[in-house]
Amino acid sequence: METTATAHTYPFLADGGEMGMLTRQYDWSKTSLGTPDHWSQSLRATLSIILNARFPMFLWWGPELIQFYNDAYRPSLGNTGKHPTALGQRGEDCWPEIWPIVYPLIRQVLDGGEATWSEDQFIPIYRNGQLEDACWTFSHSPIKDETGEVAGVLVTCFETTQKVQSFNRLQASEQRFQQLVQKASVGIAVLSGPDLNVEIANEAYAQLVGRRPDSLQGNRFFDVVPEAQTDLSLFIEHVKQTGDSLYRYDHPYVAVVEGTKKEGYANLTVQPYKEPDGTISGIILLCQDVTAQVLSRQDLEASEAKFRTLIEQAPVATCLFVGPEMRIDLANESMITFFGQGPSIVGKPIREVLKRPVDTPAIQLLDNVFTTGKSFDATEAPADLVINGIPGTYYFDISLKPLRNAAGEVYAVLEMAVEVTQEVLARKQRLESEAYFRRLTDAVPAIMWETQPDGYCTYLNKQWHETTGQTTDEARGVGWLDATHPDDRAETSRVFREANQKRVPFQALYRLRQRDGQYRWAIDLGSPRFEADGTYAGMIGTVVDVHDQRIARQELAESEARLRTLSTELDLQVQQRTQQLQASIQDLQRSNENLGQFAYVASHDLQEPLRKIQQFGDLLKEQYAETLGEGVDYLDRMQAAAYRMSVLIRDLLAYSRISTRQESNQAIDLNKVVEWALSDLELRIAETGAEIEVESLPLVLGDASQLGQLFLNLLSNALKFRRPDTVPRIQVRFQTIVARALPAGITPARAAAAYYQIEVIDNGIGFEGKYIDRIFQVFQRLQGKGQYEGTGIGLAICEKVAANHGGAITATSRPGQGATFSVYLPA
Repeated sequence: METTATAHTYPFLADGGEMGMLTRQYDWSKTSLGTPDHWSQSLRATLSIILNARFPMFLWWGPELIQFYNDAYRPSLGNTGKHPTALGQRGEDCWPEIWPIVYPLIRQVLDGGEATWSEDQFIPIYRNGQLEDACWTFSHSPIKDETGEVAGVLVTCFETTQKVQSFNRLQASEQRFQQLVQKASVGIAVLSGPDLNVEIANEAYAQLVGRRPDSLQGNRFFDVVPEAQTDLSLFIEHVKQTGDSLYRYDHPYVAVVEGTKKEGYANLTVQPYKEPDGTISGIILLCQDVTAQVLSRQDLEASEAKFRTLIEQAPVATCLFVGPEMRIDLANESMITFFGQGPSIVGKPIREVLKRPVDTPAIQLLDNVFTTGKSFDATEAPADLVINGIPGTYYFDISLKPLRNAAGEVYAVLEMAVEVTQEVLARKQRLESEAYFRRLTDAVPAIMWETQPDGYCTYLNKQWHETTGQTTDEARGVGWLDATHPDDRAETSRVFREANQKRVPFQALYRLRQRDGQYRWAIDLGSPRFEADGTYAGMIGTVVDVHDQRIARQELAESEARLRTLSTELDLQVQQRTQQLQASIQDLQRSNENLGQFAYVASHDLQEPLRKIQQFGDLLKEQYAETLGEGVDYLDRMQAAAYRMSVLIRDLLAYSRISTRQESNQAIDLNKVVEWALSDLELRIAETGAEIEVESLPLVLGDASQLGQLFLNLLSNALKFRRPDTVPRIQVRFQTIVARALPAGITPARAAAAYYQIEVIDNGIGFEGKYIDRIFQVFQRLQGKGQYEGTGIGLAICEKVAANHGGAITATSRPGQGATFSVYLPA
């Protein structure tokens, strides 16, 4: 049962603060000590001293080492953990985590009666909910009872954890400082006293002067490094007298290493070492060997001189732009000629040389290479220049390379340019010629074909597709064999493969399937073709319809002589026909070989530079809009021009594909075609509020993609060329008319008994009727580019699609009264 004692009951427990109160209230009857009234006088006296002391004290008493402590000791137990349970508890039960450490000390006092002393002893303690590392300075003193025997152990202590931690940090800091000094890449030497004794010399300094650090330490500086006296004595004297630090960069020095003279360059700092009262008691030398850098710079200067000579004598136009302002530091004669302003351009910033708005993209390109550090290369880049007094558009292969200094920073841009104007103009002329010869090939009444060295068919002209009904994809490769009669297919294939392998002329007579499914006899004549270097390039040939001759020969089989005559005449006729076509075929061969290159150039080689221009333009606008200022307007113009060029290339590609390919001939629902075109124009329709009425349209034979382009261009034009402040109204009508009722001047590409007439009617700005023949030509525009966007190719595509489908297209209009476009397709 717990009892509560008072100060009156036990005077020796009077006062003692909080721990005195807790000691009085503790139920000591449950301990081996019993109630306080049975305690010995020595215990009572000791507790009176402990509880009223201001110094941390702790007492173990009796065989079980029952515990007492005062208010000054209580904080050592932490906020949570051992307090207040430690009061009256057995020592071994209270301190399991450190008992193996402290018990031997207690035992020593109990056995010998001599006090112990421990300073900054590491003893962990469980407190504040965890086991903490702590350091203590403490003493264990014996407390004797009335018989003179040691009955208890008094602990006086204070915690020194923070002091020990601070000392350890200071010691670690000093060690780090010493290591930093010794391992520093900069040579450091501290000279003290009037004799300039070497107090500190790190490894870098010792290496610089060719000595060991231990040979320098403690000696007079000029005794151990006499060769330095000539230079350094004057510097040191100056610093001592003025108290100011002295700096020398790229300063030449001499060191004697093992009797050998070593010369080099160093960045040198001589500064005073001052005491707290300002007295100069020593000198600090900081030295950094820069020999390699100085020699490198000297080599660089020599290299730059050589570089300038190379630029001036370079066979290609070369120019060096230096600094952010792109100052023309060097330009050879060829480059000066291209600028067209004479040698005075050297030394001027590029913006003072190129002042025209058309020059802005070139300046921005140079700035971008300088800013990003990325090279730029372009082929056939156009530039409007005046060269040798002749203004015009010139083309160049250019290369812009950033030049970096030793720190890796871009300090200049090197431009090299090769004029390729003649080559570009020649290629453009060749492309125009190829387009002309392709049209010529399609106009030839005979079938013409071409294969690669492996026998893969790469080209069949329009006559093949119109005769057999095969599409380009169906006929490509060896698909053309599917149009031969099943009984003739194997032999025809064998003869062709043998001729291709032997690279000899090819001739085969077989029955060719017609569009209506019937077969007619045809003779196929081919010849091997070779490149200029003699490399075999494949076969080229013609297919001539000889059905009538073949039937005639069969009907006249009874007359052998007549048959021979007919055969001879037929062979002669075919040979003459072939010879007549051979010349044009060989010329067209070059065009056919480059048709694939045209599509690649249009879709990739030409588009890629434009994409880079747009991408770099976007980056400039996003990242440097504020820096560019008014230049953002030029950037927007550049982006708009690049976009127009991209659209033009895409339209040219579309026109080329439509002009050179015969697509699949399938039943196409024109309602779905128009629906697709309207969905593609959905945003523009919503913006203009256009009202569109479409009648039910028929099925036609043709290619859905081409027909989609036709209606997309017609509907797009109707929306584009609308009258201001007028809601666009567009009607799509349909009717069937017989061939004899076709309007005058309408000549469809293929004869048919009847035609579908599809009309697209708008209420737009219209045009004068005298331009009817002009609007369907490539690049023909009736309005300026500033009024209406476009490339002038759309209606040319419409005319080509209508022709590819055996039809025709025309238009009627009057200015301000809209336009009607009429498409005629075979029914």
